[in-house]
Amino acid sequence: MIKKWMQSIGPGPLIAAAFIGPGTVTVCTLAGADFGYALIWAMLISVVATVVLQEMSARLGIVSQRGLSEVIKSEIKNTFFKRITILLIISAIVIGNAAYEAGNITGAVLGLESIFGNHIFELGSVSLNYFSVFIGFLAFLLLYFGNYKMLEKVLISLVILMSIAFVSTAIITKPDLTSIAKGIFSFKAPKGSLLTIIALIGTTVVPYNIFLHSALVKEKWKNAKDLKLARRDTIIAIVLGGFVSMSIIICAATINVNELNSASDLALALEPLFGDNAKYLLSIGLFSAGITSAVTAPLAAAYVATGCLGWSTNLNTKRFRLIWIVVLLLGVIFSSTSIKPILIIKFAQIANGLLLPIVAILLLWIMNKSSILGKHKNTLFNNSISFIIVIMTVFVGLKGILKVLSLI
Repeated sequence: MIKKWMQSIGPGPLIAAAFIGPGTVTVCTLAGADFGYALIWAMLISVVATVVLQEMSARLGIVSQRGLSEVIKSEIKNTFFKRITILLIISAIVIGNAAYEAGNITGAVLGLESIFGNHIFELGSVSLNYFSVFIGFLAFLLLYFGNYKMLEKVLISLVILMSIAFVSTAIITKPDLTSIAKGIFSFKAPKGSLLTIIALIGTTVVPYNIFLHSALVKEKWKNAKDLKLARRDTIIAIVLGGFVSMSIIICAATINVNELNSASDLALALEPLFGDNAKYLLSIGLFSAGITSAVTAPLAAAYVATGCLGWSTNLNTKRFRLIWIVVLLLGVIFSSTSIKPILIIKFAQIANGLLLPIVAILLLWIMNKSSILGKHKNTLFNNSISFIIVIMTVFVGLKGILKVLSLI
């Protein structure tokens, strides 16, 4: 029974693993610390939007047996618009993931440091974090020697570990269930919470996941008859991911400690209140969140770049490996040294802010093309829900850009 269930699991947990990275953990921690249970509804909306977008991405990948970047390249006929779109996609996903990879690795490092302490080697003005190099090396081994099935098993195991860690920590804190219910269904934005709401949505509805999902499903399923399995896999995994994110919000809200700026602060705050076990659980969760994102971000960058450039998307080709190696290497360098790629991160945030609504619009356009999807194209209901989500992504994307430009 368990073996059959495991065999039916697809890339859904990998997508959940990708969006529950250190950034999501930090945003959820701050949401809970600053606004209590009041913003759980924003995470609920984020999960619904993610399910809709990822289901369309999975359906496209299975029916067309192509990734989204490959379909965009072939379907946009105007040469100028095609080049601009591809340039934006590569800038946001490849360059962006290289910048964000440092955060992914650092998140995993924080989880280890909460348990083992700091391990830094200093040589003159240069300092090197041993844990960053270790995490980078671990991610390299998984990506270089692993095939899709191996990556799937490892990441699913880490997602399960992460889920147990964060949910168990939330249970230990004994939250107020009535207040949680109010937070889920209130749909109210406390004063000063707008940017936090945007951040919760922005860290869950991730552009690179839309590309990654369409590329991964064709590794698992080859026939439109498998759409039901893919849909179930997507819904269960993303809902579970949303539940994990809500658990972090609940945990941060329940302990009611001032000065919480990151999940590592939360881990330290739990120790005197609930003992070592709570701290260890949260540290394990943070480590798992970091390592899964440290693997999926370079993988997504490689799929996107090879698809846009018309190269083979096979995991074992030299070009595919070269792209994820560069992304991973930059992440290790930025994470393990004192170098902070602030300008690159700001550029990536602006590019992602532009890309999210464009990808949502392009995906909606493609999902209505009978030439690609035949009878599996979007229904009126799909389009109605998707249109609302597109409007939401435009708002989130523009607000994110304005935030980076310090105009709000």
